Amino acid sequence: MKATFVSSSAVTSALRYSMLRQQSELIKAQKEASSGFVADTGLALGARTAQSVTLHRDLERLDGIVDSNGLVSSRLSATQKSLNEVGKAAQTFLASLTSSSSGDAAYALTQKAARGTLDTLTSVLNTSLNGEYLFAGTNTDVKPINEFKAGSPAKAAFDTAFQTHFGFTQNDPAAQSISATQMNTFMTSVVEPMFLGAGWQANFSNATDQGITSRITLNETTESSVSANNAGIRKVAMAAAMVSDLLDSNVGAAARGALVTRAVSIIGTAISDIGQLESQTGIIEQRVTNATDRIKMQMDLFERHIINTEGVNPEKAATRVSDLISMIERSYALTARIQKLSLMNYL
Repeated sequence: MKATFVSSSAVTSALRYSMLRQQSELIKAQKEASSGFVADTGLALGARTAQSVTLHRDLERLDGIVDSNGLVSSRLSATQKSLNEVGKAAQTFLASLTSSSSGDAAYALTQKAARGTLDTLTSVLNTSLNGEYLFAGTNTDVKPINEFKAGSPAKAAFDTAFQTHFGFTQNDPAAQSISATQMNTFMTSVVEPMFLGAGWQANFSNATDQGITSRITLNETTESSVSANNAGIRKVAMAAAMVSDLLDSNVGAAARGALVTRAVSIIGTAISDIGQLESQTGIIEQRVTNATDRIKMQMDLFERHIINTEGVNPEKAATRVSDLISMIERSYALTARIQKLSLMNYL
């Protein structure tokens, strides 16, 4: 026959161990009730834990792309607004050019319009967003366009090119004798290579031809920026720079007429190019928006699968918390009563 000894100390210890387990279960239950998911994924899912980890990883990647697409959309939207400003400035400049006549007063107004267009172009192209220059290509930390004004390297290069070609400066009295043919030759052989050829990046631009490429889905990328080296932008700069500079010099009426005629042709083509560029930017922005919508739908499917796999019933979780609290409270009460037991009460 076996004798079993029972003491208040043994019962108290058993209750204490039971309370520790209940408190541990309560912590897990409260976590599940507040989060809506199982407290221990590995314990709850077992062999399916790897699938859960993969879903969470893919969901985080998609969420990162959505955030990135938000920045891309902001950059594209700002780029479109900037291109619209350049287009409006070019339209105003074209109107001034077409209304020009041989009168000095009209040429003075056209020269001011050219100067204003050049200033607007420089200001817009040097716009930055979130610390990055919009039109700098991949050189986002460098101003894409150098100013064209007295004392600037770009203006000095233009002056040197004029003097080298004609043998005198724009303000020399001999400039009065430049013919329309000579001016056309100068614009074709000297000015165009400066703006539309290698001279553009040598003297005016710090931007790269290559734009920023952004990933807009897991398997899709797109170029998400516009470079200041675009042909339409170069043409606006060329027309505005040569009209602004040469109409404010001593060149004669014949040369001025040829200058204005060429500028009208160039700026007209530039407006068309910029309009097309603005349209392309809008198409890319729409692609980014559509990609974001598709990703969000995919994320929604992932989230539902995660909930089905790891989710807990909120009502059952709340009931479990309530039951554990009640059990712990009863354990405390019972422990207190046992601790009050003493043989002294029965002697």
